[in-house]
Amino acid sequence: MFNPFATAFQIDARKWVAMLLGCMVAITALADPPAHAPAHGWRKKHDPNYVGYTGRQWSRDYGVVEGTCNRKAIGTVLGAAVGGAIGSRVGEGTTRTVAIIVGGVLGAVIGREIGRDMDESDRGCFGHGLELVQDGHDLRWRNDSTGVSYVLTPLAGTKGGGAACRDFRLKSSLNGKSSVKQGKACRSGEGVWSMQP
Repeated sequence: MFNPFATAFQIDARKWVAMLLGCMVAITALADPPAHAPAHGWRKKHDPNYVGYTGRQWSRDYGVVEGTCNRKAIGTVLGAAVGGAIGSRVGEGTTRTVAIIVGGVLGAVIGREIGRDMDESDRGCFGHGLELVQDGHDLRWRNDSTGVSYVLTPLAGTKGGGAACRDFRLKSSLNGKSSVKQGKACRSGEGVWSMQP
């Protein structure tokens, strides 16, 4: 038998449940992301800087914080800078927008083949990884020109007193063959990391 009061009550109950769920979603959306989750758009609205290993703030992370370096974006920033002169040509102080790794011993530390195949974008990914990646976390990127894939894992280091230094592990892969090297780099300037022998 049709009961108009029961039907009206069911409709009101559905509206009430929908309204309650809507309020719960709105409250959840206002919460900050948990510490273990990436911030994504939240960071841009609330904290536009990425804090580096030594406390330096960076306006861009080029995907490094999430574990994948955007070589193309870093290459655009570095532009026509070449070799060891890159540190002086990118900019200094607050104008520098990407950390870099320099130093003539790159090939000696991580191997001549790998060191020779790294271009400026690879060095930018490497340096920015040393700046922003947490100890033990991986940073991945691939150089489409050489075909070499890299996985950088910054490890614990030393801060304070002298230069800030970090140990690292770098795995490079090409055509099914891979090589893993360990080394140490120290911050020798504003966003400039130098390889240590």
